[in-house]
Amino acid sequence: MFVSDLRHFLDMPEDAPGPARKMAEHLGSIVKAATATKTGAAWETALPCRRRPGNRPCPGHIVIFRPDVPATIDWRCSACADEGVISGWEGSYFDLRRPRSQRADFSVSEIPVTDDVCATLRDLRLLDSDCERLVFGARASTTGIVLVASEEELDELIGYVAAEANHETNRRRQRRLDLAFTALSDALEAVGS
Repeated sequence: MFVSDLRHFLDMPEDAPGPARKMAEHLGSIVKAATATKTGAAWETALPCRRRPGNRPCPGHIVIFRPDVPATIDWRCSACADEGVISGWEGSYFDLRRPRSQRADFSVSEIPVTDDVCATLRDLRLLDSDCERLVFGARASTTGIVLVASEEELDELIGYVAAEANHETNRRRQRRLDLAFTALSDALEAVGS
């Protein structure tokens, strides 16, 4: 079990070793996913496991549980034995909880997306907190990855994808963004009809 205090991974120096940076990114993504939704129930995120048993990618996704008290996040892989507990995440820039005054209740739909589209959405550089909650709240299901969003939220996310695709100079990344844009636009059209 990997027991971590997220404060040790915040504001890492530029010359920090690569494995430490990857661990900080992994733990930060877990905190974002755990704080993107309500507390009290374990759920399987769309975050892939980072382990490579037998030099092959683990097929599992991260399952998280965030109780109200204490302020820890328990996580484990759905396929292998990787697991851990994260503390010290409250108030960090990975904390996506909404202020109580901003609780939103929209009519939402489940939008199926591929693992590649979900990974592209997690890599977006400029997202507001609402869209980050949407992206990191994606769930793994028996049929694949599912985004739970209203039409308005999906439309806003599509705008961020389009803006980033229009300014991307790397052709490979721009292709990934274009594919994500098309998939989300098709989903919005299906939800709207």
